Amino acid sequence: MSDLRERLVAAVGAAHVLDGTDDAALDLAHDEALAVPHGTPAHVVRPGSTAEVVAVVDAARATHTPLVPRGSGTGLSGGANAPDGAVVVAFDRMTAIRSIDPTDHVAVVEPGVSLEQLDAAAREHGLTYPVRPGEQSASLGGTVATNAGGMHAVRSGVTRAHVVGLEAVLADGTVVRTGGRIAKVSSGYDLTQLLTGSEGTLALVTEVTVRLQPYLPVRRTVLAPFPDLATTTAAVARAVGSGLAPALCEYLDDPTMDAICTAADLALGVPDDVRAAATAYLLVELVGRREDRVEEDLVELGALLTEHGALDVYALPDGSARRLVAAREQTFWTIKARGADEIVDVVVPRSALAEFLDRARAAGDRHGARVLGCGHLGDGNAHLAVFGPGEAEEKAAELHATLHEVLAAGVALGGAVSGEHGVGRAKADALAELGDPGALAAMRRVRAALDPDGLLNPGCGVGG
Repeated sequence: MSDLRERLVAAVGAAHVLDGTDDAALDLAHDEALAVPHGTPAHVVRPGSTAEVVAVVDAARATHTPLVPRGSGTGLSGGANAPDGAVVVAFDRMTAIRSIDPTDHVAVVEPGVSLEQLDAAAREHGLTYPVRPGEQSASLGGTVATNAGGMHAVRSGVTRAHVVGLEAVLADGTVVRTGGRIAKVSSGYDLTQLLTGSEGTLALVTEVTVRLQPYLPVRRTVLAPFPDLATTTAAVARAVGSGLAPALCEYLDDPTMDAICTAADLALGVPDDVRAAATAYLLVELVGRREDRVEEDLVELGALLTEHGALDVYALPDGSARRLVAAREQTFWTIKARGADEIVDVVVPRSALAEFLDRARAAGDRHGARVLGCGHLGDGNAHLAVFGPGEAEEKAAELHATLHEVLAAGVALGGAVSGEHGVGRAKADALAELGDPGALAAMRRVRAALDPDGLLNPGCGVGG
């Protein structure tokens, strides 16, 4: 038995240490990123407590072995893709919901708890955890690592808006607690916010305290076809600025709408002449406590969208609305099944989204690639599916060139290389090239201070 394996077995028990070449281990050695390679880890280890995570970190430090944390593996940036010889730390045994407090509106959970599990438990108290990144099997630990967002971010914000406290293990084995079950804090540096979105490069999160919100039971959804994205964007600016506060505000181009409706066997009843004239669709959901007030807002929203260029506005029946929202949440799987070579998210100012998508499609045209899109129009976060041309080496080269131009276009318009998927390994080089040099240097100094040996998720994120 190798020294590393012996130490890991002592830390978590032999049953929870997998050899890196086992099929089960290889399944845990990557996330869902389509164009990011991964290696063969030395081992996959499955700790069941904070004390066991500390022991794993100690074993890694003693043997100079990199550690790659993994939640549910639903990420799209290669953040959980293990390099050769690393140890993957899978948190699928740490799944306890430790408490839900209906007075303070907080939940304390272990990192392996899924969003679906937390929301179901919160609903029993009339509360909800509103982060919806599109895959409810995602874990709290993983979404904290990437600062995940999703369709409801336009109203509720991304993960960072809800995390109020963390327990985490630093690279030297120190256990730290940040924040807590409190509404605000102004005592020293905000380590909670620093660790949220750090993609496992600063610490391994072992407990998460999140803020919950009251569940609003009344939901109404409208679908509005538009002749072009520029008109759609202008209408959304007016809708968001009107004070209607939509719970989601989603853009889908015509090919993406067709793909998700076909996959879900969903017919929306949009007349053929309207479909022929539409190149963009807007999906908006309003929520509230009282049906009469939501209905009033729905009428106002319909009039506003019509006034600002919608070809028509359709108030969807509850069943169709739920199915369409669910189909939109599953866009990644639909596009993956159609052969997409990569899925990429970029965030720009909402007012620049139309121009960004034009530039992204033009970049694809220059390299023989096809770029399709949807996204969270309310907060300027585009999600693009890229289909590369040719075969093998030609496809890889043109795909890389297309992705680089797409990311550069977003940054040039005042945006960033990722709005919610994280940097991971997919965008580490792009961030290094396109990010602000001073800010990147400061972030690298923070990373070096907390992990001087570079053992936590090397190759990922800042300084990757």
